[in-house]
Amino acid sequence: MGKTITEKIISEHTQAKVEVGSFVVVSVDTALLQDGTGPLCLKKIAELDVQPLHPPKKCAIFLDHASPSPKMELSNDHRLLRDFAREQGFYLSDIGEGICHQRMAESFIAPGEIVVGADSHTCTGGGLGAFATGMGSTDIAVAISLGYTWLKVPPVIKVELNGRLSSGLYAKDIILHLIGKIGAEGAGYKSLEFSGDVISEIDIEDRLCISNMAVEAGAKAGIMPSDEKTLEFLKRQGRENEWKELSADIDAGYESKIEIDCSSLLPQIASPHTVDNICEVKEKEGIKIDQVLIGTCTNGRLSDLRVAAEILKGKRVKTRLLILPASVSVYLAAIREGIIETLLSAGAVILSPGCGPCVGIHQGVLGDGEICLSTANRNFKGRMGNPNAEVYLSSPATAATSALTGCITDPR
Repeated sequence: MGKTITEKIISEHTQAKVEVGSFVVVSVDTALLQDGTGPLCLKKIAELDVQPLHPPKKCAIFLDHASPSPKMELSNDHRLLRDFAREQGFYLSDIGEGICHQRMAESFIAPGEIVVGADSHTCTGGGLGAFATGMGSTDIAVAISLGYTWLKVPPVIKVELNGRLSSGLYAKDIILHLIGKIGAEGAGYKSLEFSGDVISEIDIEDRLCISNMAVEAGAKAGIMPSDEKTLEFLKRQGRENEWKELSADIDAGYESKIEIDCSSLLPQIASPHTVDNICEVKEKEGIKIDQVLIGTCTNGRLSDLRVAAEILKGKRVKTRLLILPASVSVYLAAIREGIIETLLSAGAVILSPGCGPCVGIHQGVLGDGEICLSTANRNFKGRMGNPNAEVYLSSPATAATSALTGCITDPR
């Protein structure tokens, strides 16, 4: 029997026999820390007292969750992480440079790698054909200290996406539909591997969006094949030499298979307070909203801002609209294209690249009873800083259209 992408990558990183359910020790190619979980990780590294460290070949620290810092305690955490990065020679992405998952895709992750991060949405890297997964701070401390980690080889669910995306439908709608279909625990400690006509057609930015939210179905990883689209993306980043083709064998074995005809899908929305509380946008039309957030590591890429600008051009919004570019490179490209001017003219507020309102630390915290329509990946109670507020999740098209009407609106 052939191998899945998951089995191929893990096999290349361990000397042990790889079987689903077996425990293996694997070498790690890339590890990431961010300012929310990083300080605890540094504490655990100190407790391990490995001298000297034997880190993976690529280690990066990102100051993105509180960017810039809104309080002195977080500023002190930033100082701690900056000092550690300097001492160890690790890459430091400072405030305003962007969200870790976007920056990792732009500058670090390559197909076939094992990537671990002290952040649950590290699975975003699966969009580039990597086995990328989030772990706890202690696990990442071990990976940074030794260059290895252990894991149980996960079973694989094949998700085949066929058909064509109709007008008003985007990658975010696909992943929301999938999460609603299988539930928040439907892929618990399993790897989702995506294939099909739609995956072959969509660009890497859309693949990253889908992989980003694999964890919202409980998945250990959400992996795309590495193909010509992957090569094109890496060329744009000046990293084409890191590309390699990677796909599952035709006779690979899967725990189960899910087939979705994307031609029949309609725009989707997640209602409070769980990501798998999914229905079609038309079922929620007319609900008044107070704030719209377009951006984050899920939908803050150039193509997402471009969609919003096309909808908002020459119009004015009827609610607060926050725009959160995923990285400074996205921000600069949006300026060059005139996207930022279009969004500002429509009444938007442009935030510094980072996580900001998505995690409720600052920049857009909601008031009591307020409702936000967000393109982020989570709508848990209190997620945006106030347990007395509500968050809905949608595509950038649905969010931008709703900002114009002041209530949830089908983008079609």
